[in-house]
Amino acid sequence: MANGYHGAAMDEIAETAHVSKPVLYQHFPSKRELYMALLDSQLSKLIALLLGALNSTTDNDERVQAVMRAYFRFIASDDQAHRLVFESDLVNDADVSARLEAFNKTFADAVARVIAEDTKLPELESQLLGRGLAGMAQVSARYWLETDGNLDLDVASDLIYRLAWRGISRFPKET
Repeated sequence: MANGYHGAAMDEIAETAHVSKPVLYQHFPSKRELYMALLDSQLSKLIALLLGALNSTTDNDERVQAVMRAYFRFIASDDQAHRLVFESDLVNDADVSARLEAFNKTFADAVARVIAEDTKLPELESQLLGRGLAGMAQVSARYWLETDGNLDLDVASDLIYRLAWRGISRFPKET
């Protein structure tokens, strides 16, 4: 679906998937159902990567670095999954936007829980910081992709990690 949802024909999708059009229709009665299944699959993959990175250590500095790197690696993948998730011409569709919001909430809430546990900030403040960090990762990784490799992935994710860490580390950790 490199040409977007509306620009993709089922023939093209079947060819890209290396299946026949009838096989495609056996599993997905419509292009919209196929898109929704792909979206769900990619959002599940991304949330697993991000939560895996978030839970990979108890060292918050390393957590922030791991999460930023995971986001950048997802965006850098050659399978165009990021475009399916973040740049679809269906992002304003109620079902699509609900799925994206559920993803954003799940990830931001996980970040917020870590922040709340460590800083004892109120829930609403922790959630705002979680959303801010999640948004920083998403927007900066998508922008990085537009640089067409002129900035190394590890350098780019490290820059954003350092920016985020210098900000979030200023909140005192409660012991």
